[in-house]
Amino acid sequence: MSTGPRLDNTPRGEGRKILIVDDEDYITDLLGTALRFVGFETAIAHNGNDALRSIGDFGPDLVVLDVMMPSPDGFEVCRRMRADGDNTPVIFLTARDAPDDRVAGFLKGGDDYVTKPFGLEEMVARVHAVLRRTGSGDVATNLHEYADLVMDEDAHRVTRHGDAIDLSPTEFRLLRYLLLNADRVLSKAQILDHVWQYDYDGNASVVETYISYLRAKVDAHEPRLIRTVRGVGYTLRDSD
Repeated sequence: MSTGPRLDNTPRGEGRKILIVDDEDYITDLLGTALRFVGFETAIAHNGNDALRSIGDFGPDLVVLDVMMPSPDGFEVCRRMRADGDNTPVIFLTARDAPDDRVAGFLKGGDDYVTKPFGLEEMVARVHAVLRRTGSGDVATNLHEYADLVMDEDAHRVTRHGDAIDLSPTEFRLLRYLLLNADRVLSKAQILDHVWQYDYDGNASVVETYISYLRAKVDAHEPRLIRTVRGVGYTLRDSD
């Protein structure tokens, strides 16, 4: 991989967070070093499942995402992010440079597409360009509201009628998924896939258990918001 010109005069990252996902250590090491040098905070993942966990835990402003990884691959990771309502910018990184591959990357929800080998200065410039174009990190977009229920992801705070609701991390993720899909009925399989880190291998009854936990806290106020649609799943809805 070409390192290109020095990065001394590159614009600063100002502490914004970049998640680098690639199954090749030398790529994550080099790119991580270059991004930290210009002021970004970085985290590393080496496969699709680790990437999905890190997105929730690290809260990146942008994801550099290798396409050719063990299942789920980069395209599938991005598809799941978008299905989950996560619009974090994604730069796909791949050795495949055919026009059809580039088109597929953009159709999957990517914001840019960089082919290997690449120069570090070019890659850092691409990161800055995508952040600038998408406005990522400049405006808070992590406030979700439905009826009198409010979730502030940045503060990790949930209120209803202005009263704070204390949720466990799993309850928080479950409520977030319901909020992002308010008025849409979600199956147990969909909830397991998105809330239990995509690789949970347990019984679907865990969904019923956590829905009951959530109801006891969120629906302590009227009207009830968390609804069961028999034979289908669950939804957040403020009227029958």
